[in-house]
Amino acid sequence: MPFATEQDKRVCRDLHRQYGTTYYFASRRFEPRIRERVDALYAFVRVPDEWVDNPSEPLECVAAKLKNYREEMERGMEGDTPEEPALRAFCDLLREGSVPVAEARLFLDAMVQDLTVSRYQTYSELEGYMRGSAAAVGMMMAAILEAPQTPDVLAGACALGNAMQLTNFLRDIGEDYQRGRVYLPLDDLERFRVSESEIATGVMGEGFRSLMQFEIARARELYAQADQAIQEIPASRRLAVRLARVLYARILDRIEEMDYNVFAARARTSRMEKVSTAARLVAAHYLG
Repeated sequence: MPFATEQDKRVCRDLHRQYGTTYYFASRRFEPRIRERVDALYAFVRVPDEWVDNPSEPLECVAAKLKNYREEMERGMEGDTPEEPALRAFCDLLREGSVPVAEARLFLDAMVQDLTVSRYQTYSELEGYMRGSAAAVGMMMAAILEAPQTPDVLAGACALGNAMQLTNFLRDIGEDYQRGRVYLPLDDLERFRVSESEIATGVMGEGFRSLMQFEIARARELYAQADQAIQEIPASRRLAVRLARVLYARILDRIEEMDYNVFAARARTSRMEKVSTAARLVAAHYLG
């Protein structure tokens, strides 16, 4: 018997709508069964992410909550009903085999890492973090969408997760710094002669612009790597993924239009842009 009640499913849907506006908008193009699974996955990752990013208690308490969250998930797979609504819905996915538990564990490992690691010297080190925080989510999405589990498709799922995560890092540089974190490789800051004091004060020098151009190009390459894999997703689910991919990549365009000043305002797509992009992609999907 499933753990999740209709109220639990509403909680997941509401979390998705509140915190993941672009993902939520795109995901409404899935059929109801897949949409419900995506809501559960989003809620599963959002709950601990909020604990870590916006803690209302000491970090040792957050660590304890993460430990309990993981233990509830593990017990849930054995048949014990979790206390957290998001976990009840997510454990239903685990028990029915809709998502690989190894990827869920990797994601929770990344949340724990955020409590103690705030800098990454190289891009390779950052990729190690993103394997849990982003690529794992892409892998779980691929399973939920019932995409072919081939090496190319899974590599594309990881690339898309990392592309979206890197987009977030570029958009949220100032916010992340206020949390004590720098998610751009320190090697890259050194290469473009950008100091942490510049990030702290929001200084917009030529070095910072060059750094942003470099990282934006890296993110776009990841989106490009994901595009071929998107073509392998079942046709009825491809549109929603393509819409999320296009809209999220547009954030990079907004950053460029802002002359890379991510400290002055949050780069985002408007509701009108979401609607017009959806209309264009729907037309291309059915007429192309």
